[in-house]
Amino acid sequence: MEMQPVLVFDSGIGGLTVLREARVLMPERNFVYVADDAAFPYGNWEEAALTERLLALFGELISRYKPVVCVIACNTAFTLAGSELRETYPNMTFVGTVPAIKPAAERTRSGLVSVLATPGTVKRAYTRELIQSFASQCHVRLVGSENLARMAEGYIRGGKLEDAAVLAEISSCFVEKDGKKTDIVVLACTHYPFLANIFRKLAPWPVDWLDPAEAIARQARRLVPMTDHLKSDGEADIAHFTSGQPDFATRRLLQGFGLVV
Repeated sequence: MEMQPVLVFDSGIGGLTVLREARVLMPERNFVYVADDAAFPYGNWEEAALTERLLALFGELISRYKPVVCVIACNTAFTLAGSELRETYPNMTFVGTVPAIKPAAERTRSGLVSVLATPGTVKRAYTRELIQSFASQCHVRLVGSENLARMAEGYIRGGKLEDAAVLAEISSCFVEKDGKKTDIVVLACTHYPFLANIFRKLAPWPVDWLDPAEAIARQARRLVPMTDHLKSDGEADIAHFTSGQPDFATRRLLQGFGLVV
C-alpha cells in the first residue's frame, strides 16, 4: 500500500485542478491522471450507456494501476455512477466530487446561490437532494451550460475565447431578488476553475466563485494512509488518455504538470 498511487479521474483535463491540490497534500504519493477523452463530453451520453462505460473502465484502471484510492474529479461521473462504482468495487476507496452546495449555503449572506454545472449534473436527482438537504433556506439557481466544459478544454490548451461567448454561458447565474443579489456561484465542474479569472472579469458584480478542488483533495488525504516512503525525483506521475492520442497542445500542458503520457 505504501507504493500504490493515487488515481485522479476526469472526463477531460479539468481534473488537473484537483491533481494540483492533491499533490500538495500528498507529496509522498505517485499519481495517475486519467482523462476519458475518448468519451468527452459526457453531456452527450445517455445515462445508462455512460454508467456502463464507467463501470467497465474503472475495472480496467483498477486492475492496471492498483491505486490506493480513486478520486473521481468529475461531478457528472460521480453523481451518476458513484454508488454503482462503490457497489461493484467494494474493496476500492472512491472519493467523489459533488456540487459544493452545502458550503455555499453556509457562506452566503444574500441567500441567493447559483450552481454552474453541466446539463447532466443539473438534471441529476443527486443535485436536487443536496439542495433539499443543505440549502432549503436558500434560493438556488441551477445553470446547466452545454458548452463551457468544451470551451475550457480549448482554453487550457492555449485557445482563445470570446468574452461574449463566455458571458452567454454564465449570465443566468446572476440573480437580483428583493433587493439582494447572488453572492456565491458554485463551480460544479472541475473544468470551470480554469476560467475563473475570465468569469470574474465578466461578472456584473463581485461574487465568490466556489472551487471544490481543495476540499476534494483534503478528503482524499484523510483516506490515504500516511507513509514513510517518499517518491524519488525519478518517479514520474503518469497521464492516461483513453483515446491513446492526446494532441500536441495537450501533451505540452501535461508536461507542464509534470505528467508523462
